[in-house]
Amino acid sequence: MYRHVIWDLGGTLVDTYPALDRTLAAVVRNAGGQVSEAEVARLTRRSTGEAIAALSSRFGIDEAAFRAAEAELKRRWEEYPPPAMPGARELLRDVASAGGLNLVVTHRERSSAESLIAGLGLRVDDLISAVDGHPRKPDPAMFTEMLARHRLSADDCLAVGDRPIDAVAARAAGVTAATLESAAAPVDDD
Repeated sequence: MYRHVIWDLGGTLVDTYPALDRTLAAVVRNAGGQVSEAEVARLTRRSTGEAIAALSSRFGIDEAAFRAAEAELKRRWEEYPPPAMPGARELLRDVASAGGLNLVVTHRERSSAESLIAGLGLRVDDLISAVDGHPRKPDPAMFTEMLARHRLSADDCLAVGDRPIDAVAARAAGVTAATLESAAAPVDDD
């Protein structure tokens, strides 16, 4: 049985993708192109950076336009955060009630991550961000740092994420991984 959970943030604890998909699709539409939010969703589930690069290349739109729209979205989230994923609060509460830790490893900038967590009233015990000097997933460094920081055995932990890179990073650190999947944007785990 697992005692502690190492969570990803966006797409796992916080439902960030619908607004991100709408925002990137709007950049394309505003430039005169056509792309469905479902198509953008398939791209963003792999990586926001890859999605921006693919959309930029396909529609001839400078990546800076997508990055500016994404930055504006994150600014809006400081005041109006996206919703927590269904059941997230209850799962966090249940893990804590059972004596476990709720830990977050994320690519999101620390200030953005902390703003989302605070704005939604989510209770987590610790957070490590790639911008804290750790390599991005699928490198396991954030997971191994979290295990070391809290003196945890990987066998006592379950990692929960929404993309294949979350699972790859967790498994490389010896942590069992579970991947959340949405019917609207299936995980491409080839």
